[in-house]
Amino acid sequence: MDYRSAGVDVAAGRAFVERIRSSVESTRRPEVVGNLGGFGGLCRLPAGLKKPLLVSGTDGVGTKLELAQAHGRHHDVGIDLVAMCVNDVVTSGAEPLFFLDYIATGKLSPEAMAAVVEGIADGCRQSGCALLGGETAEMPGFYPSGRYDLAGFCVAVVDEDALIDGRQVSAGDRLVALASSGVHSNGFSLVRRVLEAAGASGETQLPGSGAPVIAALLTPTQLYPAAVKALLGAGVPLKAMAHITGGGLPENLPRALPAHLHAVIDPASWERPELFRWLQEQGSIPEADLWNTFNLGVGFVLVLPPEALAGALAVCASIGQPAWPLGVVADGPAGSCPVGGLPY
Repeated sequence: MDYRSAGVDVAAGRAFVERIRSSVESTRRPEVVGNLGGFGGLCRLPAGLKKPLLVSGTDGVGTKLELAQAHGRHHDVGIDLVAMCVNDVVTSGAEPLFFLDYIATGKLSPEAMAAVVEGIADGCRQSGCALLGGETAEMPGFYPSGRYDLAGFCVAVVDEDALIDGRQVSAGDRLVALASSGVHSNGFSLVRRVLEAAGASGETQLPGSGAPVIAALLTPTQLYPAAVKALLGAGVPLKAMAHITGGGLPENLPRALPAHLHAVIDPASWERPELFRWLQEQGSIPEADLWNTFNLGVGFVLVLPPEALAGALAVCASIGQPAWPLGVVADGPAGSCPVGGLPY
């Protein structure tokens, strides 16, 4: 017996590392020390920070992977993996510094795995962070052959004096929504049940778009670090930010606010994307469940003083990020789902 006959090809693993080397190197930041291949990645803190704070976040892509692997969209879930982590850490005003990935598979597929890492590198380049390292584990007998799971870990840095933590939020502050690119990477256990109930295939069209429903569902998660960087660089006084992930607006927006305040949004301030209408109709999803599962077109929320509203919208327009006034902050504890005008 040998390791290869047991299902693990060490030589293929080495070849894979060499194949992805150029993608990893393309994400390099000035602070990175050394090269790919060591037992640990090395990175200095950026110069000029007086009291640097490290901000860390970890996440995966969830059951979106099942749909993506069935349709060969490996590059896109690499972007999803980065987005789910960096979009969290930038809510504190931090700059993403480096990213690590973990890929577990039943049997190494060099083509698919390379596409995943290239997607991860793409997401890192767009976010300005270095892909500092990672791990690929072949686990035959644990994962089915040809299947894989992903996890990511991001470290960002912010000067303590520039930390954004919501403590300065007050009643009367305004909410600004940044558009999502679709479902992102949340709610896919429900999405897959809807697809099954609807008998949808790769050719099923999304009404009014001329595009397949599957393509719309697998659109990569929008990356928000560039927008946050542009806003802060323009001097927009952001008081809090929220990444709208699993649980939708009702669960995630209150996390950005002090306990004695709540957000009141205007559901009529944006047109719900057709994809969410299709999911609701095909799955007969109750309105409250829709709000508590999906982002409904709002991927990220800014909280800022009223006088900064116009400036923030102008910055977003200048970088091509769709944004609009979403609502206001008011006194009182959070409520539940905003259906029927309830605050949360």
